[in-house]
Amino acid sequence: MSKNIKLRKGLDINLKGKAETVLESAPMAKSYAVSPLDYECVTPKLLVKVGDKVEAGQALFFDKNNPRILFTSPVSGVVSAINRGEKRKLLNVAVEPDQEQVAQSLKVTDIAKAERSEIVEMLLQSGLWTRIVERPFGVIANPEAQPKAIFVSAFDSAPLAPDYNFILKEEKAAVEAGMAVLARLTDGKVHLSARQGDEGYMASVKGVEYHTFSGKHPVGNVGVQIHHIDRIAKGDIVWTVNIQDVAMIGRSVLAGKVDMSKTVAVVGAKAKKCGYKRIISGAAVESIVGKVEADVRVISGDVLSGVQTAADGYISANANALTLIPEGDVYELLGWAMPRFHRFSVSRAYFSWLCPKKEYNLDTNINGGERPFVVTGLYENYLPMDIYVSYLLKACLVKDLDKMENLGLYELLPEDLAVCEFVDPSKIEMQQILRDGINLMIKES
Repeated sequence: MSKNIKLRKGLDINLKGKAETVLESAPMAKSYAVSPLDYECVTPKLLVKVGDKVEAGQALFFDKNNPRILFTSPVSGVVSAINRGEKRKLLNVAVEPDQEQVAQSLKVTDIAKAERSEIVEMLLQSGLWTRIVERPFGVIANPEAQPKAIFVSAFDSAPLAPDYNFILKEEKAAVEAGMAVLARLTDGKVHLSARQGDEGYMASVKGVEYHTFSGKHPVGNVGVQIHHIDRIAKGDIVWTVNIQDVAMIGRSVLAGKVDMSKTVAVVGAKAKKCGYKRIISGAAVESIVGKVEADVRVISGDVLSGVQTAADGYISANANALTLIPEGDVYELLGWAMPRFHRFSVSRAYFSWLCPKKEYNLDTNINGGERPFVVTGLYENYLPMDIYVSYLLKACLVKDLDKMENLGLYELLPEDLAVCEFVDPSKIEMQQILRDGINLMIKES
């Protein structure tokens, strides 16, 4: 058993609407969508047109920057729509599913005997390669690169995050098969991290370097774990894979065909029924949660780093939860002068600090407007990494590449600053500033 890594910094936000440990299968959606907007730095080139017949695992478009990276249909059916935005920007490709699903076969099913190049090609052709994220920068992994290690976090510490032990309790074989695939992609180690005291069967998974962590959010973020296990230096490349995507890869290999099913948590104070739904990736929101009222914000992912999704839209490819919370369009007269027991605060400005175990029904109101960016040292109290957040963000704002590099840009992704953004009294959009800085670094390098 590895030594536990205990993090003292962070913040847990106790929200209403936790998922009950009940699993249901969502009905087949009227359509499924694959969107290039779910990924960073992807320039799509279409391979299909409306009316084309496709199988699950068949390519819909590829990335012009790397034509080997294919984005495939999660279901078999007919391409029903190619949705575009301003300047004909591709938003998504929608597929209307067949009653009887047909999936393309994988060329490699015996991982132990296959060459690494064959495994890479199999993942690329099936579209499963898009589940592998490269750090630094948080882009789809370059199939030509050799990572020094691969990291997988087996738990999520975000507010209302899904319980992966419950989701994957019957999928040990798939997880182990997925880990075996990852082990063939690197000459280094495959690191698997779990929460101390809640390891489940993860402690018995073979062929991995096992770690346990304890502490508050963002302890479950793989970027934070990398920082404490094996930091990323200039020139290093590491890959990360979500634990559900590991199971998806393993399940596909064991079945010999593409299987993009997954389990998502339906959570939040505005969810009609909080629990777990078995879906196929890219499903329409309505097929998962039903009709959504106008005063509800739908988020693909968690409340801190998720993406706002239209009620008639589709869950994003990277989301393992669908969160429904109230829109923050109701304002309180002289609210700042009230005791506000129903409001959460990291300071003692509200009396809510007297109720540490209280569950809060928070909305999207940020309770103020953007103010001057003041260096206070506050953010370093919540980010368990040796990084000066305010100085890094200021370097991103002035586009100083050398300072961005020296201050730790390679170690961070926007999700790692989500807690800092939440507690920020200046209401600065830290995650977007960091993403812009990362994109600038990609462009210049």
